[in-house]
Amino acid sequence: MTRQKTLRDKSFEYPVPSAGPATVSPETTEASKAAVESGLAQSLHVQPMTLAIGAAAAVILTGIAALSSGEKSLFVMAGLIALTATVKLVVGLVLRYRDDGQPGAGLRTTYLVLAILLAAFIGLSAGLTLHLTGPGYATLLVVGFATGISSGIAMRHAANQALVISQLLLCVTPTFVVCLLSSSWELHAYAALLPLLTMAMVGIARDLKTRLTDQIMASERQAKVVRDVQLQAGSDPVSGLWNRTGFIDAAAAVGRTLRANERMGLLWVDLHRFRTVNDTYGHDAGDRLLREFAMRLGEVAPRNAVLARYGGDDFLIACALDTPSAAETLCKNIIAQSNRPFRLNGERVEVGACIGVALSAQIGPVMPTAEIETLLRQADLAGYNARLAGRSETRFFSPEMSRAQTRSRELEAELRAAIQKDELSVYFQPIIDLSSGKIRAFEALVRWFHPEKGELRPDQFIPVAEKSGLIITLGNWITHTAARACATWPDHIGLAVNLSPAQIRAPGAALGVKAALHKAGLDPSRLELEVTEMLFVDDDDNTRHFMDEMAAAGVRFALDDFGTGTTSLKYISQFPFHTIKVDRSFISGPQIGPKSDAIIRAVTEMGATLGMDVCAEGLETAEQVDMVRDAGCTLGQGYYYSRALPDHMAAKLLDEERDLGRPLAASA
Repeated sequence: MTRQKTLRDKSFEYPVPSAGPATVSPETTEASKAAVESGLAQSLHVQPMTLAIGAAAAVILTGIAALSSGEKSLFVMAGLIALTATVKLVVGLVLRYRDDGQPGAGLRTTYLVLAILLAAFIGLSAGLTLHLTGPGYATLLVVGFATGISSGIAMRHAANQALVISQLLLCVTPTFVVCLLSSSWELHAYAALLPLLTMAMVGIARDLKTRLTDQIMASERQAKVVRDVQLQAGSDPVSGLWNRTGFIDAAAAVGRTLRANERMGLLWVDLHRFRTVNDTYGHDAGDRLLREFAMRLGEVAPRNAVLARYGGDDFLIACALDTPSAAETLCKNIIAQSNRPFRLNGERVEVGACIGVALSAQIGPVMPTAEIETLLRQADLAGYNARLAGRSETRFFSPEMSRAQTRSRELEAELRAAIQKDELSVYFQPIIDLSSGKIRAFEALVRWFHPEKGELRPDQFIPVAEKSGLIITLGNWITHTAARACATWPDHIGLAVNLSPAQIRAPGAALGVKAALHKAGLDPSRLELEVTEMLFVDDDDNTRHFMDEMAAAGVRFALDDFGTGTTSLKYISQFPFHTIKVDRSFISGPQIGPKSDAIIRAVTEMGATLGMDVCAEGLETAEQVDMVRDAGCTLGQGYYYSRALPDHMAAKLLDEERDLGRPLAASA
């Protein structure tokens, strides 16, 4: 309960929805009733127009009686009524039109005192008229008005029973006393009726108050039920935050309250490894992870922020930001919270997150719903770019992302068509045994010869295939095509195939590779799968299961682009690698020198100790070949030996090596 309250406090005017309905206590009901009665009382006694009409009528009728009788005291009463009504009208107008809508206690007390004085003067004018002029038309007018206005008082001030009783008594008591002291039996009868009339008016006022209060409370209860239903429809039952439906309206409310120096900020937070947590620890643990992360978001989000769980492991935050640096600080705090370990089922679990940020184009109040939707799309796109960049990354939306997305969609459609039309090809680059100069294996590399755009590099379309899910189909096709070619080569020639992390993490990845090998008729021991350190960033259990299953089948693994990451040694010790491929930047890059030589020698010594091959990539000159050979590398690959070739040219190289008995290095 304490944590949920914290989230509510953080949400300021736009509260985080509660996960369940609240119960209503008797104390809450009484408090609501008192609030309704208070509001009803204020609304009924601040009615300047009706007050002005009633006061004017009292002044006119008393003035008529004064003129017809010539009694100075009645002129005085008319003046007092006019003065009191005028002052009361002014106070009523102040109460009605105050900007804050909450009049001070002093003004309300003044208004009530004036209301009592006005009733007293009206009652006195009626009693004096009856006493001084006796029965007549003037008396009928004034006394009848005083009696009639008591009914209006009962209706108008029904919410304030004390005021009703006071005004009724003041209006009728002078007339009652005069009638009672007179010698006329008719006036005695009238005096007897006045208390009954007063009690009836009090009863009517009490009944009216009760009915009005009950109706208002019933209306408010019904409105609360509607709000609760809307709240439940717009909330996420797992995290207790808004869902997408509720978020749109709440975020629009934030946008409407932006100050002149503020922009609307929308953050798309993607929590890592949620699926792995569900698979490993169960859905209950996954739900606890979501709730805990929601709490952490609430701890770092601005007070006026709106938080939502979009679905799955995606969270949304909408808030006012005065500078881009404020958004950067918020993102850093969220990343720090996501990197803090979680405790699930008694175990320490690390997840992490990446964030996409979109800021409104204009400063100050904005946000029709359409603009919120636009910011959502922009934040989602920025989040996608953050995911591509890696764990704990943040990306701000830029128009270039939209253009890149359009190009990506076009390329995705063309790639689907290319796979169907067999426009893709697999080329093979030889991997050389540096001690003998002979071909040890070929690395399979996909090529796309677009009918209009010409040859497209893998780094142009592989990311598109990964995003769209085509990488699974494409990867299995590459493996099968390359394995089918390798099956025609001599048995001692191996095959190296690059696998995308997205393909390996997909369900049934090992089955797809095995099926490709079986269909091609290639022994699994001739296949070496090349992976990069990016595969291990999320520490996915599916990765470990895939590598263990493939290794059990006889497939070998190579760690590609070694040296470009930060924790390769850990991966080498944990996973079944047989080959380390030293990145070309240590061989032909701008930073080559004594340090790169020392690094290569250290890697080769480690490889020799662990019984692993070390392959140098990017060899382009004889000097480079001599250098890596002297450093201890066992394998080499690069343009010095050969570019990637189609399968028939790769077969021709093998034939030449066999027929001429001359290694490829000698003919290069």
